[in-house]
Amino acid sequence: MDVQLPAQAAEWANDALVWVGFGTLVGLMAKAVMPGRDPGGAVATLLMGIGGTVIGCSVLMYASNGQRVTPVSPIGFVVATAGAFALLFFYRLLGGRFFTEGDYGTYARRPAYRRRRIRRSLPIDE
Repeated sequence: MDVQLPAQAAEWANDALVWVGFGTLVGLMAKAVMPGRDPGGAVATLLMGIGGTVIGCSVLMYASNGQRVTPVSPIGFVVATAGAFALLFFYRLLGGRFFTEGDYGTYARRPAYRRRRIRRSLPIDE
């Protein structure tokens, strides 16, 4: 028994799988380019990659007077990574990783460095 999908459904399934794979690659590339620890796991990386692809290709299409850009191409990969990078930057910015608000207004947050613990030897009784 051979089950055949209609041609339209097969095309949609193929497009969905391509977007998932491409979004994962773009999200991983954006996380690799931006320094520091990144929030989110595999699903967040996938969604960030897909969103970055939509944003990057849309901005390039707007800038080039409506000429369509295929996301799965070298220029599409570059603008998709730039879009995902912008999404990650704004996610960190709005998440309080760069600036902190408090009673004293908004100020730039300094990176937290851990102090080294000083180990003192115990006195030896002789």
